[in-house]
Amino acid sequence: MERRSTCNNAGILGDVAAPEEMTVEQLRSVYETNVFGVVRVTNAFLPVLRNAPVPSVINVTSGLGSFTMIHDPERVESEYTLAAYGSSKTAVTMLTMLYAKRTTDVRFNAVDPGQTATEFTGRLGHSVEEGADAAVRLATLGAQTPTGTVTDRDGVLPW
Repeated sequence: MERRSTCNNAGILGDVAAPEEMTVEQLRSVYETNVFGVVRVTNAFLPVLRNAPVPSVINVTSGLGSFTMIHDPERVESEYTLAAYGSSKTAVTMLTMLYAKRTTDVRFNAVDPGQTATEFTGRLGHSVEEGADAAVRLATLGAQTPTGTVTDRDGVLPW
């Protein structure tokens, strides 16, 4: 069965500042890439995706945007206060859920790669392959692909 998926992996950290010190301009630059970029790419690809028997969109989010995970002292996400990045990933997750609810002919899901050892994280965390597990799994499920989920390599995430 032909599968057609797009994976939106837009993510810039932006300036690191406490929320009370964050300016609108600092937020805007992060949202332009992390949120508005996802919407632009998704809307541009929808006509092409709809030509596939099992169209799917996978948006990369982050536990740093999870209300539950940032308050859990057992999670690494609770150690960081990244106002622009975290709130942008909250927005990406919500938009993913709204696309899933309203665009029923395309499957929409959000995945969290977790703390993956890249330049973005200062090489802290697990391997890139492990970070890609959830996205690859969703991209290859075909007709079994769910819609409206937020997962990582271990399964459904609290949000």
